[in-house]
Formats: sequence, structure tokens, C-alpha cells
Amino acid sequence: MKVVILKAVAVVLFIFAIMTLFMSGSVIFDLFGMRAKEGNFVPFIVGANFICSLLYLPAAYGFFAKKKWTTRLLVIAAGILAISFIGLLFHINSGGLYEERTVRAMLFRISVTGLFAVLAWYFISKKTNQI
Repeated sequence: MKVVILKAVAVVLFIFAIMTLFMSGSVIFDLFGMRAKEGNFVPFIVGANFICSLLYLPAAYGFFAKKKWTTRLLVIAAGILAISFIGLLFHINSGGLYEERTVRAMLFRISVTGLFAVLAWYFISKKTNQI
């Protein structure tokens, strides 16, 4: 059962990574006119999402191969997102332009990344630390 859960989580994380990579990369590189469609996007948020998508890909492999470092990668990604979210709050409070959906998306992304980190710790790191 544990193997099925790990592989299912790996697939979900891989899909999440590809979607994040596509969306953030499309805004960064202005593919398909995505910048105009995104409205008042915040560049450092898009950059943080892009970096995290690059961390999600090896983390998906880590779930599949039961690699202990998976937890560390996901904690780093969650940290990057949390720090970026704090930066977003400062940006908003200083009158910077933003989209309301960015706040909701960041809260969702931090929560999902945290959930993946907890799953990695519980199913991989915690289990391999036991004697």
C-alpha cells in the first residue's frame, strides 16, 4: 500500500511541477502572450514559482525512488514560497500592483508544497530513520 501511495504522490507532484513550470515559464518568457493575460503579475512571485517547479521535478522522482532528500527539497521549496509570500505582502502594503488571485494562489501553493513535504517526511524520511 505504501508503494502505491508513494507512486501516486509522485505522479501528482510531477503533474503539479509541469503545470507550474509551464505557467511560470510562459509568463517569464512571454510565451503565448501569457504576460498580457496575467495582468498585474508580480515578477518575483513568478520567479519563485519557476524555481519551485524546478525543485518539484526531482522531488517527484524522489517520491518514486524513496529518496530521503525529497523532504529537504520540498521544505526548501515551501520556504522559498513562504519568503516570497511575505515579500508579496510587503509589495501589497507599499501600494504595488498585484492580482487578488495571486494571494490565493500563493496560499494554495504553500499549503500543497507543505503537504507534499509532510508526506515525504512521513513515508520516506521518518521510515528510513527507524532502526
